[in-house]
Amino acid sequence: MKHLFIVNPAAGGHDATDEVSARVKASFQGRSEPYEIYVTCGPRDATRKIRTELSESNGLRVYACGGDGTFNECVCGAALQPDVAVTPFPTGTGNDFCRQFGSDAVLFQDLDALLDGTIHEIDLISCNGSYSANICSVGIDARIGTSVHKYSKIPIVGGAGGYVISAAVNAFKGISSNMHVRCGRYDVEAKQSLVCACNGRFYGGGFNPSPDAMMDDGLMDIFIVKKVSLLTFARLIKKYADGRADELPRYVTHLRGTDLYIEFDGEDVINLDGEALYADTVSMHLLPKALRLIVPAGLGRGTPNPPLCL
Repeated sequence: MKHLFIVNPAAGGHDATDEVSARVKASFQGRSEPYEIYVTCGPRDATRKIRTELSESNGLRVYACGGDGTFNECVCGAALQPDVAVTPFPTGTGNDFCRQFGSDAVLFQDLDALLDGTIHEIDLISCNGSYSANICSVGIDARIGTSVHKYSKIPIVGGAGGYVISAAVNAFKGISSNMHVRCGRYDVEAKQSLVCACNGRFYGGGFNPSPDAMMDDGLMDIFIVKKVSLLTFARLIKKYADGRADELPRYVTHLRGTDLYIEFDGEDVINLDGEALYADTVSMHLLPKALRLIVPAGLGRGTPNPPLCL
């Protein structure tokens, strides 16, 4: 079994390669398993590296050393592969995947806990040829989340300020857009503010629309927010972000299902765990137990409502 540490040198606004290398070397001093520290050199390089390693190893444990985007690239390389397990080892800024584990999220930063961790199969959302372990969305939140980076890189703005500026800019462009949304018996063509499909619980730097979502229950929690005014959107967004969307049945439809189809009038952005895809149609399917997740030792002891059936 080989351990592969994939380091994104651009994650979190600083190059953590030296820090990760030092921690890995220290943890492997008393271990005999082979390991490699690989530094990515561009988008999707992590996915390519994992697929290359698959043909050369008898088993692979992958550690995504970066943020949610790095983890997503590793997920795309490990999806549906029985000989690969993957986990975040966060050095980025968002880390929404880890956030859903509450106080246990710190265990994903404990390398020894990860090395001694077990394997748990979780579901994935397949979307337009790519994969998401956490949340996919379209609409105003996707436009905000995928354009935030251009603003957060401004020195006096920073990460949180980037979200504020991105929200303001995109809200000014318009809250809603025309969508034809189909999920089971739900078949509606209308202007919508956003559609969010949850396998996990957090996205967008802390939005938690589905606090009870489970990553291994074989279903997506889907939220469809109808067209609203800017003033109404500003008034409702706090409840949506806090997982209280079911208190807003006038504005939010909550579905559970395995398949979701969306058609736009033209090309629009799709958010997959913070990564952007662009298309005029969206086809999402829930794939049960499609990813082998490395669960750090001790996980579940400090989280009263974990997102996994441990």
